[in-house]
Amino acid sequence: MAEKETRLPFWKGAIGRLWRKPTAAPPETKASRAGPLIACHATGRPIWTPRDYASLAREGMARNPIAYRCIRMIAEAAASVPFIVYVGASEAPGHPLETLLRAPNPVAGGATLLEAWYGYLQTAGNAYLEAVTLEGAPRELYVLRPDRMRIVPGPRGWPDAYEYEAGGQSVRFERDGATGFMPVLHVALFNPLSDYYGQSPLEAAAFAIDIHNAGGAWNKALLDNAARPSGALIYGGGNGEGQLSSDQFARLKEELAEHYQGPRNAGRPLLLEGGLDWKPMSLSPAEMDFIEAKHVAAREIALAFGVPPQLLGIPGDATYANYREANLAFWRHTVLPVAAKTAEAIGNFLGPLYGPGVRLGLDLDGIEALSLERESLWQRVNGASFLTLDEKRAAVGYGRLPQGARVHD
Repeated sequence: MAEKETRLPFWKGAIGRLWRKPTAAPPETKASRAGPLIACHATGRPIWTPRDYASLAREGMARNPIAYRCIRMIAEAAASVPFIVYVGASEAPGHPLETLLRAPNPVAGGATLLEAWYGYLQTAGNAYLEAVTLEGAPRELYVLRPDRMRIVPGPRGWPDAYEYEAGGQSVRFERDGATGFMPVLHVALFNPLSDYYGQSPLEAAAFAIDIHNAGGAWNKALLDNAARPSGALIYGGGNGEGQLSSDQFARLKEELAEHYQGPRNAGRPLLLEGGLDWKPMSLSPAEMDFIEAKHVAAREIALAFGVPPQLLGIPGDATYANYREANLAFWRHTVLPVAAKTAEAIGNFLGPLYGPGVRLGLDLDGIEALSLERESLWQRVNGASFLTLDEKRAAVGYGRLPQGARVHD
């Protein structure tokens, strides 16, 4: 005979549930409390770059020689700074990460890749690096154009994915669910008006670039017009008539266009007859102080990029005593900060794939521009008699001597 199922009265079951010990809450994940507010308006949808990158690149990099030279100088100088791979506190020469950075993909070397990286960072304020992995190890690196990349924000305010569009097709880069690795590294310059995208120096120098470009265009138009400023031919009339006939007006326009406009007619005197009088209607180049206006705009462009005007051949106030001091200031205040930022970002991006404690640093001893500064430091440290040999080596960035090793005089 089957046993009779025992059921508790409803009220006893309800009381038991009230007195039941609560289960432990799942552990909380640390995150910014403001993150969801940042992403709530666009969760899951790509956010477009908040400005016209193509216009900035066209007017600045492609048409302005000062901005072009500033970007090239920063990109080429920063790309020449050698990286050092560290495992813990020790250097690791020949590390696979060092090999990858020297030959990142089949079509570009390390210097070419980094030059494009720094160039995009200065042009757009954003730079993107794609890591191609095989069996969990990075095999190739590619720099992606920033104007083709879109950020897809997640519910916590951080990017959940990146979308890259080219040739009418789109590729989506998402975080690996098993390892948590995001195959795209995004580095942005500080932008006070965007949560995701950086601000380009080109944007800060936009007004100065427009002035500089407009000055060049005005000068070209003035030369095309036989270097004559704008003016008007006023007809007073020989018999008190203040108006030309249709035939006279057409003939006057034809003669001016054929005989007095364009560089071929530069210097040809203007023959006035029949009560015609020439009245200038614009300032001359001397009155505008045209050359100085272009130099001021050029100095403002160089200031936005952090390049001393002396290195660009722009005349003006002698801010630095000589070219050598200007070059040292360029490296210390412009090149090294952006190179250090890149080394830290790439080290944090790829280092964990090679094991714990792997990071990137800069080899300052390999920079020729800092040789005089380095020699001065060595002389000061070597003359410090109160320091031991190992303390002196530590002060200039070297480790302790191996046991039994000696420094030869």
